[in-house]
Amino acid sequence: MPSPSSSPIPKQGDRVVVGLSGGVDSAVSALLLKQQGFEVVGVFMKNWEDDEECNAREDLVDAASVADQIGIDIEAVNFSAEYQQRVFSYFLAEYKAGRTPNPDILCNTEIKFKAFLDHAFSLGADWIATGHYARVRRSEQGTELLRGLDSNKDQSYFLHRLSQEQIARVLFPVGEIPKPQVRDIAKDAGLAVHDKRDSTGICFIGERPFKEFLGRYLQGHPGPMQTPEGKVLGQHHGLMFHTVGQRQGLGIGGAGLPWYVSGKDMQKNILYVVQGHDHPALFKHEVILEDCSWIANRIPKDVGLSARLRYRQQDISCRLTLREDESVHLKFNQAQWAITPGQFGVLYREEICLGGGIISAN
Repeated sequence: MPSPSSSPIPKQGDRVVVGLSGGVDSAVSALLLKQQGFEVVGVFMKNWEDDEECNAREDLVDAASVADQIGIDIEAVNFSAEYQQRVFSYFLAEYKAGRTPNPDILCNTEIKFKAFLDHAFSLGADWIATGHYARVRRSEQGTELLRGLDSNKDQSYFLHRLSQEQIARVLFPVGEIPKPQVRDIAKDAGLAVHDKRDSTGICFIGERPFKEFLGRYLQGHPGPMQTPEGKVLGQHHGLMFHTVGQRQGLGIGGAGLPWYVSGKDMQKNILYVVQGHDHPALFKHEVILEDCSWIANRIPKDVGLSARLRYRQQDISCRLTLREDESVHLKFNQAQWAITPGQFGVLYREEICLGGGIISAN
């Protein structure tokens, strides 16, 4: 990979390899780059072998159609082996350990901005581009990752584990544009994907029930479902099928307030449940982040920080303390509901995404 400092500012004529997913965001990204005078090449990434589960055939047809309309070449590249090794194996290991992972974040770190990045530079790229709603700011001090201008679509949360080396060579053409305007641009250009529905959920699960999918790979071990006080209310079919804050699928009937998962005991195979959304056991004032990654390659100063503990959550003011093992202790002024081990806590300072780590069960 070229050094980030060898071509710090994009310029007309640079070769940009765009990840074309078959959706409207990446299509408009490629269109805008072509209009701005870049040499644009499209790459469709296949990350899962079962086309039926991922709609890969339909997405490839749409991506190829977009490339043809824009007037750029496109190549389909199979990264499914890398995805199995680096993302799906992590996904299964986390669920087996009783945590709730976010594979989309690892997919960005390991596939879209590593395997794809390496492939793009083997094609002679100066830059790569994707349809993510995020922005970058370049200066002599390095490259910063910023929130997308459309706060409803901002995807910086999913990109927080990228390194300086990764974001230094990335362009996010739609990061400065509201989503409705992106669709208008696609429609005005006659792109058939202008009204294509945004993809949701985890690609490889498809439309099937999550429990059914996970059960194909991991064996559930039934155990007691009980209150923190020890009252047994039923039996769960495996801790891996449940997450903190879950309400649906518990099978606890009766009158009164609904029941929620409040925690797990992996050693004793106990699923803890409490009654009522506002039960104290569902709230915490602090959290530990492990395996932290910082975009600027340094721990942020404890000044003006906010955090997100899940995507689309409002920012939470927090205080940061670095622990001896390099994990981070975050403390919140206001208690937070259903903090979920295995998910990611992401730190911000105003519009700058600083990085984050995995929420610990401790």
